[in-house]
Amino acid sequence: MSDESQIQIQCVRWFRYQYPKLAPLLIHIPNGRHRSKREAFLLKQEGVTAGVADLALFVPKSHPALFIEMKTPTGRQTDTQKEWQRHITDAGYKYVVVRSVDEFVDTINYYLTKND
Repeated sequence: MSDESQIQIQCVRWFRYQYPKLAPLLIHIPNGRHRSKREAFLLKQEGVTAGVADLALFVPKSHPALFIEMKTPTGRQTDTQKEWQRHITDAGYKYVVVRSVDEFVDTINYYLTKND
């Protein structure tokens, strides 16, 4: 399991505990796994898109939804991830890169309580 996955698991656990009524609205988008060529082909045909954020929170606040890209403290977005970020923010959604559990907690609490 990668360091990024470990951070994400801790974040999701915290969210489910802290916001149990909203828990079904935070989803993981399983884009980044290694797959066989056949499976990758089928998934692409079904709509899998490169660069999509790791998590989506479908709670409309200051934006219709919040998309979260998980990275380690030294991790960097790929060009494909940056391109998808531009598309989603141009469409009016909030997008953040989170590098720790503490940063996730701050991001979620701010998003759910502030209106900007």
